[in-house]
Amino acid sequence: MSRKRFEIRICESCGLRYPFVDGHPHGARCPVCTGGTRVVLSRELILEPDLTVYPSLDGRGESAVLLDNIRSAWNVGSILRSAEGFGFAHAYLCGITPTPENDAVQKTSLGAEDSVTWSHHKDAVKLVRGLRKEGWKIYALEQDAKAVPISNAETSTPRRVLIVGSEVTGVDSSLLDLSDEIFHIPMFGGRKSFNAAIAFGIAAYAVSVSR
Repeated sequence: MSRKRFEIRICESCGLRYPFVDGHPHGARCPVCTGGTRVVLSRELILEPDLTVYPSLDGRGESAVLLDNIRSAWNVGSILRSAEGFGFAHAYLCGITPTPENDAVQKTSLGAEDSVTWSHHKDAVKLVRGLRKEGWKIYALEQDAKAVPISNAETSTPRRVLIVGSEVTGVDSSLLDLSDEIFHIPMFGGRKSFNAAIAFGIAAYAVSVSR
């Protein structure tokens, strides 16, 4: 797999915090005010060489999780740990989702990345289109008008992917359009949603027992 340096920078002039990847047209200057910037986070992305080739799940069952633009490394690590516990074999880490090379991911995953294989993908929509062609069923976890309660999940299919989206904006609408089913977790309190890692744990259990 190819590698590419990824940074989070903060502008010393206007305070903008933004992601920076090698080859950015502004260079290291702020894209808003062109001021000088400083690095606050640096890591290396592992980029897939070919989106038409998918990692082997080694015959361990074919449940996978897709994390699209999850911001929190702690959430990613927690989700990987839960994924391992529920028998998920692979994690597709998309967009700005931190990978297990991030120290904070490793602190919360507690080594789960050694059992749950993972790959990084820049474009989740392109990835899911490819997975559908390969025969995967796509399930999204989102509060949506078309969503059914997770307790009604019927996912007894040989190959399934569960999508969890951004903590702020949720699952990309284009991914919802590509999903075979959308699930939501009923809420009984005043809040409208659970933390992403908690929500995945609930949904992963429901998906696992409905096989």
